[in-house]
Amino acid sequence: MKVEKSYMYQSLAIIVMASGFFLFFKGNLPEKLFSEEVVPTNNIVVDSLMLEAIGGGGTETLINKDTLKGAVKEPAIVGVGDERVIVVPEDALTSDEDTESFKGNIYLENFFARLYALEQQKGKRVRIAYYGDSMTDGDLIVQDMRKSYQAKYGGMGVGYVPIMSESAQSRQSVIHKYSPNFRMVSYLNVKKPQKPFGVSGQVYFVKDTIKQTWVSYAGGKMQNMTTLYNPTLYYGSSGNKRGEVVVITNKDTIVRKLSINSELNKLKLADGGVKEIKLTFKHADSIPIYGMDFSGAGGVQVDNFSSRGNSGLPLSLFKTSLMQKYQSNLDYSLIVLHYGANVLNYGTLDYSWYTKKMSAVVAHLKQCFPNASILVISAADKSSKVDGVMQTDKAVVPLVKSQRKYAMEARTGFFNLYDAMGGNGSMIKWVEQAKANKDYTHFNHKGASAVAEKIFTRLEEGYQEYKKKHPGGSSVGVDHQSEGGSRGE
Repeated sequence: MKVEKSYMYQSLAIIVMASGFFLFFKGNLPEKLFSEEVVPTNNIVVDSLMLEAIGGGGTETLINKDTLKGAVKEPAIVGVGDERVIVVPEDALTSDEDTESFKGNIYLENFFARLYALEQQKGKRVRIAYYGDSMTDGDLIVQDMRKSYQAKYGGMGVGYVPIMSESAQSRQSVIHKYSPNFRMVSYLNVKKPQKPFGVSGQVYFVKDTIKQTWVSYAGGKMQNMTTLYNPTLYYGSSGNKRGEVVVITNKDTIVRKLSINSELNKLKLADGGVKEIKLTFKHADSIPIYGMDFSGAGGVQVDNFSSRGNSGLPLSLFKTSLMQKYQSNLDYSLIVLHYGANVLNYGTLDYSWYTKKMSAVVAHLKQCFPNASILVISAADKSSKVDGVMQTDKAVVPLVKSQRKYAMEARTGFFNLYDAMGGNGSMIKWVEQAKANKDYTHFNHKGASAVAEKIFTRLEEGYQEYKKKHPGGSSVGVDHQSEGGSRGE
């Protein structure tokens, strides 16, 4: 009994002492021990280069400084064998547009000239590479843009599709499945891969040679995309000479050797169109596998290269010589850069660092894809809750201005998606109109289709202006292969 009373007195003493300490130190405690600021938790993986840039680490210089200074006056081939690259001189054209109304149509004239050539002669090709973040996940925006271009100018097929995709299950433009025995290396989190990244920003390897390693594709549900046209496999160089791929198309099965002849190799797996195809890789360890191309012979092709969490900076990690080999095969006329959602809300409204680094990215892309025009699409409106009220995030306008600035400095076309949506507060209206998700950041299918229409209309307006400016459709400095570039290995 005495023991119980002793514990009771001790407990009471501890409570009294704790209360006294709290009252004594209360004046020195902060008003709030934990911040009420909302931390983004959208499960978005942000690329390592952006995190490094925000932290002040900067990105490595991957671009020839002489090229950036405009020291190269004429196209030149530098290097030996597989490592040679074409150094392209800076375009002499300069826009005199006002900053606020800048569109940069003059920097899209190579693309417009290719469209004109396609209109004049059937069988020619115009190809677009659309690089984006989660806004284009699942082929959103891009599939509708592809549909619009192919409806007006001809063209068939979904285009280039990587081996693996975060959004494979949600795509309507292709049915895409693969085994878990692939290992993906992405430019979002690896700066120096053992083998260079492919045009989609990834490279894939067989994990285990004992387990089955396969990928399958089937035609999608959208117009001009229900058939897989001219299926062609792209893969890289390796010391492995034993690699094979077992190809099943419809009811036919063939075995093809993976010949390693170049830094970039391609293997056409069927002529014409097939409804579905399955590839099983044998003895293919250490061979870098890139993706499949499903494109018709002529018309317009639009390839979707979306990566969740991408700021655009990882594009600086492309190996120039490999991308130029892709360019000689795929022959892009336009490169679209659609980023911004992952650059917002990192504690600053100063995006001068982004302007500087993306200007360097564009300079690098001009070397990677000679003769391709480049179009920068700004961030969309995004709404956040402030004092209990949804309103445009304060970082959106500074970021859009930063994107416009690097587009002007790097001499690219520019589309202000924020303004096209309606400007301040527009995302709230898009959500109310069932065109965007309730995260007030991403578009749904209806909204993505509307965005694609705005981009297509803007490019068509620029094209019509070009034809008025250039009777006959010619443009100074345009020199392309007539049938989609060189098709050599």
